[in-house]
Amino acid sequence: MSGSTGMSCRELVEDITAYLEGTMPDGERRHFEKHLDLCSGCRVYLDQMRTTIRTVGALREDKLPPETRESLLAAFRGWREA
Repeated sequence: MSGSTGMSCRELVEDITAYLEGTMPDGERRHFEKHLDLCSGCRVYLDQMRTTIRTVGALREDKLPPETRESLLAAFRGWREA
């Protein structure tokens, strides 16, 4: 979706971090929020990102089982090398 909002779904996804961190300039934020008003898919995506941040923010490294920690580190190493 784009059109009257001046922002596409792809642009919203690319800019979501700035929106969530509160670093998005006012004009862009208004376009972002106008797009959200009109696009249920992007509202769901925003809710999913907020849920992910809350969940991950509650995790602490010392609470992870060693095998989980090693599995995650291996996945990130593989992702970086790819």
